[in-house]
Amino acid sequence: MKFSYLQDSEDLLLELKGFASASVPDPEVIETVSEIVKAVRDGGDGALLEKTKLYDHASLLPDQILLKQEELDVAEAKLTDAERESIREAIRNVQLFHEKSIPSDWSASNEHGAEVGEKHYPIKRVGIYVPGGNVPLVSTVIMTVTLAKVAGVSEIAVVTPPGPNGEVAFQLLGALKTLGVSEVYRVGGAQAIAALAYGTESIPAVDKIYGPGNAYVNEAKRQAFGAVGIDLLPGPSEVMVIADETANPAFVAAALLAQAEHGSGKEKIYFLFTEESIFPKVAQELENQVQTLSHKNAIEKVLECGFRSIFLPELRRVSEVATFVAPEHLELQVSEDKLPFLTKEISTAGAFLMGHCTATSLGDFAAGPSHVLPTGRSSRFSSGLKLNDFLRRTSFIRYDEVAAKKALPVVTEFALMEKLDAHGRALSMRVGKND
Repeated sequence: MKFSYLQDSEDLLLELKGFASASVPDPEVIETVSEIVKAVRDGGDGALLEKTKLYDHASLLPDQILLKQEELDVAEAKLTDAERESIREAIRNVQLFHEKSIPSDWSASNEHGAEVGEKHYPIKRVGIYVPGGNVPLVSTVIMTVTLAKVAGVSEIAVVTPPGPNGEVAFQLLGALKTLGVSEVYRVGGAQAIAALAYGTESIPAVDKIYGPGNAYVNEAKRQAFGAVGIDLLPGPSEVMVIADETANPAFVAAALLAQAEHGSGKEKIYFLFTEESIFPKVAQELENQVQTLSHKNAIEKVLECGFRSIFLPELRRVSEVATFVAPEHLELQVSEDKLPFLTKEISTAGAFLMGHCTATSLGDFAAGPSHVLPTGRSSRFSSGLKLNDFLRRTSFIRYDEVAAKKALPVVTEFALMEKLDAHGRALSMRVGKND
């Protein structure tokens, strides 16, 4: 492979916008997903099983959609001691992080002397999509289900695609068992999202759907929004590495390769550097390290199509470009004295990974924050999965007669301005002033 880099220019941000932005959904994907969603909505389990056979090549009977408790027990028992402790350690870190985010209910008096405030309630029933297949994402179980547990959600339904033999990776099931989840369905793809959204004979509908997936899963979530809540539409993985003269070229290359490894072919990889001499060293490390990786072919495809290197000697310009791109993961492989400036000036990263020892894989697997993060520049207006996504906020107000009388003049004026006399009367008659 040969690598080159971009220099700063007036057209740089325009060029990056087309590269970085989430692509418009393929019309064929939209049409295919629409057909799948309608089929499952109308046909229930029969259509769900038909689509599972078509897309996952697994022939299942209706009573096999829901995994039996014994299967979860067996899966957990098959975990090695190292796997079991790693899962538990990651769960503890994720719990610790998100317990800090539990919101407090509150009340106060407004200008009328009335009580106003907020209460928070866990969403009653949630559906969580966990990608499976060749790469069962055990970490996604932890980065989604743990939040639901901390939030106090009472019903958690998990869907995950089976292999052609109808099996689900035991490590993934073992993690679910460890977290106390018993409602697990061996279905995936757009058909699983449709089942969660509209319900089938085997899968009761949920109130909100969470979790990452491919283009078909994301499109199904988009089409289901409104019938159910949706967390966000995370697309192919992204990483941006910002490096200065203190960066280790081997660490930089390893970070870039790790995100390219996800293997969809649509990952976006960015390398911004302030010291020109580091580039050939990183390029050589990429060449050397990729030869040793099991997903070499997939990684090389991403590096050929989805990799941008940019030389930006001024740190302020680095922050402007990074803020514009709004990357999912942002590794800051720079000296400690530069971190305060960059974390202040870059306001759109999905997650900061700060310092030379903080690999993105720490956030992916075990550090604490959820790895379900916005992509395709959507970090400009949305955040990664958080505890509040599993809660509902309800406001409340409580007026007595004294407070209601004090509020009457302002309510009367608004009723007149908006020509809504019934609104005005609804209050005036309660305080003995009929109009």
